[in-house]
Amino acid sequence: MTTVDSSGYEPEWLRLREAADTAARAADLVALLPDRPAVIRDLGCGTGAMGRWLSVRLPKPQRWILHDQDPRLLEIAARSLPPGISVETEQADVTRLDFGDTSLVTASALLDLLTKEEIQRLVKSCVDAQSPALFTLSVTGSAEIAPREAGDEALNAAFNDHQRRDGKLGPEAVDFAAAEFTRHGWTVHTRPSPWQLGPEHQELITAWYRGFVAAAREQQPELTIPADRQITAVTVRHQDLLALP
Repeated sequence: MTTVDSSGYEPEWLRLREAADTAARAADLVALLPDRPAVIRDLGCGTGAMGRWLSVRLPKPQRWILHDQDPRLLEIAARSLPPGISVETEQADVTRLDFGDTSLVTASALLDLLTKEEIQRLVKSCVDAQSPALFTLSVTGSAEIAPREAGDEALNAAFNDHQRRDGKLGPEAVDFAAAEFTRHGWTVHTRPSPWQLGPEHQELITAWYRGFVAAAREQQPELTIPADRQITAVTVRHQDLLALP
């Protein structure tokens, strides 16, 4: 199996980010779905945040098939979706699935974890099944921290280079996926979906910045970063993508 989902992410981190994710996702893309999705596959489902957000925006009946590498997260996610929804779980390589029985493929914060070849396989699976795809919260390579520091540009660049390790597309992923769907003749809609974090999100800001710096330093150990930095606000740029046959 390829590690392209939420495996290794602690439930606490996923809990911390859920409210920010909910506020950031482009809900208007859901209204553009042409049919009533009855079978939805959630790729890299984590604790089920995407299912909790999307299921209430779709008509019933719904059958959700949740995919993740981490059985702990699958168990949490399966229990957390709203009542009245059929839920199944499956551990599998999400870039090698057959979507033949699927009305909608969806994922959150997934595309930037994939390589070019994995995105091409995922797109082809959607195209072969004629299944619309909604991918939310793909990072696009820009984080703005307030108050600013002189080293922020270098910090951001090092983090983005870390995202590209092992052939992953990182901040280029959503544009590449959009181009692949377009190459197959599909209609693609994109929307910005930034995190806008202020003082009320201090716990999330602290956790996010710790991981941001750790990844940047792993990529570029010589980075100079203040140890006692006080952050009041963060904007993390993402993009949502809806692809339709």
